[in-house]
Amino acid sequence: MAASDRMVLGPLVGSIDQGTSSTRFLVFNAKTAELLSHHQVEIEQKFPKEGWVEQDPKEILKSVHECVERTCEKLQQLNIDITNIKAIGVSNQRETTVVWDKTTGEPLSNAIVWLDLRTQSTVERLLKRIPGKNKAYFKSRTGLPLSTYFSAVKLRWLLDNVKEIQQAVDDGRALFGTIDSWLIWCLTGGKNGGVHCTDVTNASRTMLFNIHSLDWDPELCQFFDIPMDILPKVRSSSEIYGLMKSGALTGVPISGCLGDQSAALVGQMCFQDGQAKNTYGTGCFLLCNTGQKSVLSEHGLLTTIAYKLGRDKPVCYALEGSVAIAGAVVRWLRDNLGIVQTSQEVEKLAAEAGTSYGCYFVPAFSGLYAPYWEPSARGIICGLTQFTNKNHIAFAALEAVCFQTREILDAMNKDCGIPLHQLQVDGGMTNNKLLMQLQSDILCIPVVKPSMPETTALGAAMAAGAAEGVGVWSLNPGDLTAVTCERFEPQINPEESESRYARWKKAVMRSMDWETSEAPSNAVDPSIFCSLPLGFFIMSSVIMLIGAKYVSGTADKVTGGHGHTDATSGARSCVASSSRKSSPSSCPTQVARKEGEAGSVSDMWGFFVLPMCNVSGADQKRLTGRCLHSELPHSLLFERFNREG
Repeated sequence: MAASDRMVLGPLVGSIDQGTSSTRFLVFNAKTAELLSHHQVEIEQKFPKEGWVEQDPKEILKSVHECVERTCEKLQQLNIDITNIKAIGVSNQRETTVVWDKTTGEPLSNAIVWLDLRTQSTVERLLKRIPGKNKAYFKSRTGLPLSTYFSAVKLRWLLDNVKEIQQAVDDGRALFGTIDSWLIWCLTGGKNGGVHCTDVTNASRTMLFNIHSLDWDPELCQFFDIPMDILPKVRSSSEIYGLMKSGALTGVPISGCLGDQSAALVGQMCFQDGQAKNTYGTGCFLLCNTGQKSVLSEHGLLTTIAYKLGRDKPVCYALEGSVAIAGAVVRWLRDNLGIVQTSQEVEKLAAEAGTSYGCYFVPAFSGLYAPYWEPSARGIICGLTQFTNKNHIAFAALEAVCFQTREILDAMNKDCGIPLHQLQVDGGMTNNKLLMQLQSDILCIPVVKPSMPETTALGAAMAAGAAEGVGVWSLNPGDLTAVTCERFEPQINPEESESRYARWKKAVMRSMDWETSEAPSNAVDPSIFCSLPLGFFIMSSVIMLIGAKYVSGTADKVTGGHGHTDATSGARSCVASSSRKSSPSSCPTQVARKEGEAGSVSDMWGFFVLPMCNVSGADQKRLTGRCLHSELPHSLLFERFNREG
């Protein structure tokens, strides 16, 4: 079809939406905000060790190229002229950390994802340098507590543990960035002149950025020992950063950049003080616009930059409550437990149950974020009975997302002093109608969902289209198109909601202090026994041997040589099991023998002198297990163990 025959819809704006689970490219009509086409590619998350979450930066970049090309093909199939795409915006998962070599364009390690917990020991080490080990020590500058969540500690860990990165820093080859920086650098030329930059919303999540001066803070960089020459230049959220250098959209300016949650705030058109939105994605993020005033929370929330929509425009701030696990809990039910085959099945399972039947699920897989900031917490499912089934667990998983949102909203109401009368929502999980109804029930306020849920991508597109030099999208409130919404009203009484919420809080308390990076102070090192004198074992073995003979003789007198007949006592039933010819597995502390056969002195000696033998801890466990479940004399068994391993 000739280019002249293609449909002209007015200026279009593309949006790269790079999230934790997937990458998407979406194209909007700048005049109507209508979504015309999109393409999505899932991104693999790697879990090399417990608590570690990584992604391949090259896979992320490849997914962006694929999404752009496929979306352009779809537009052409719809007879839409792609030359009408006037700008591209970027929204991205925040905090996720990438370091790459600017001379080769290659990443120097996998990206450390925002969910990752490997930096807990780094955080604890840094806390020791802070007066009173106060996690909020830098909050007045950054709006953030010291946590594994933010980029500074991830970068510190990479410098400490990846030799290639430290070498690249020493050689002046290393560049650091969050996902937006990595993508913009690559898309604008990479090693051949790529633009190394970020925007204020992403910079404010690194813990190296002063949210008042709007620049990298030298004292923070010194504290974390981060060289400032590897940091990207900080720009506003709406300006031309550079041009696309390859692909179907070569020459199109990249002119908008926002961290995903800030992008959703813009996409929900929350431009007034006190307006709030909650995004349900891999995690859950509730932001409330506080205007040009930064509000420091006293209830566990973050102070972050909402947006700065132009070089000469004022910066606006937000209070944020972050939940690590929301949609990720559904993915866990699918991939780890196999309860469902697809994420969409969770709604059906939960609806069949209609209740959790007293089951509560605290998905603290990465600790607890706001308002607790408790990295030692771990996931628990409690309140289980024999009646509990997978339907109840599915329901409890959805309820958990809603309860966590309630905790954040309570904290936000306390900080702002003005309770919300409704909650605007967006994100992939909002397609789950049961979840939205549960959320309204638990909050006791209406939940309002836009008919077009892609507000994160829309926000990035709005910032790109409104940039100076592009000017195809007006952000004046009077020019913004009204968005149709679906509304969910509370359907249970407040008393029931409060009762369920109180039990949830009880479950949260159970999940805390589960994990510690330090060994218990009263723990005994097993290797200590290897250093004890030989005489200790000889004497203790003789004492135990005499004691065993005495107990054996006493038992024979009491039972007439046939063992004790009281099967209700755990220890006594083990003694009796020999005379009843029960199997060794029925009483693991009893060695199976023929009726009336006593162990020989050498047999017992071979068992009791085991600790003094030159056998490793693991081998001692294996050998002890054989002794307890074998009919061979222990001395012979030990000889066989030495011979055969």
